[in-house]
Amino acid sequence: MKRIALSEAWTGVADCRNCSIRSSVLFARLDEKDFDELHRPIDQLVYAPGAEIYAAGDKAETLFTIRSGLVKLTRFLPDGSQRIVRLLRRTDVMGLEALLGGDYEHNATALQPTELCRLPADAVRRLSQRNSSLYHELMARWHRALSDADRWIAEFSTGPARDRVGRLLLWLAERDEPGRCQLFSREDLGAVLGLTTETSSRTMAEMKRQGVILETKPNHFEFDMENLSRLVS
Repeated sequence: MKRIALSEAWTGVADCRNCSIRSSVLFARLDEKDFDELHRPIDQLVYAPGAEIYAAGDKAETLFTIRSGLVKLTRFLPDGSQRIVRLLRRTDVMGLEALLGGDYEHNATALQPTELCRLPADAVRRLSQRNSSLYHELMARWHRALSDADRWIAEFSTGPARDRVGRLLLWLAERDEPGRCQLFSREDLGAVLGLTTETSSRTMAEMKRQGVILETKPNHFEFDMENLSRLVS
């Protein structure tokens, strides 16, 4: 863990002014004087694949901005099985429920090597009350989370298995290099799409056999975006 002192948050170790994803993160419109109002430090954290970031029921005290990597939000069903309800990626904010107090609603787990900035919820809440830009950015993040949830239900939980897999590959490539994405285990793939591990594995194998996707190295795929979009329309 790398802890960033207030004096460093703007010009020091974290160098928030020159952050590579600054234009897209929660603090995009803040200026130097705004950082003086953060009375608790920002932490930079790195998680290995499979590492738990927080668990459902943990007291929600911090928000997280994803600098790189991929995180799954999971809920466990009454029969003990898990369902991945959402994936979060670069520039997304996770743990927004911390702004309302209470507990986290999901298990958050890194699927890929993941770097996060951990933000104290009380400081974000206090600053948003005085800073209209941050308040509007928070509202935009809430709206994006709702839109993503709607899209998750509409695109990733309905239709034939090949369509679900194809839509997910396209979604993963949206913020990465077009036509390329990194996937994860077939078990997690099934939990995302509401498919069995066997069905997700069989579907991926069939798509590779048909030349729809190309696996360049384990779990790294290339595909023609337009062609794949037509196939799953």
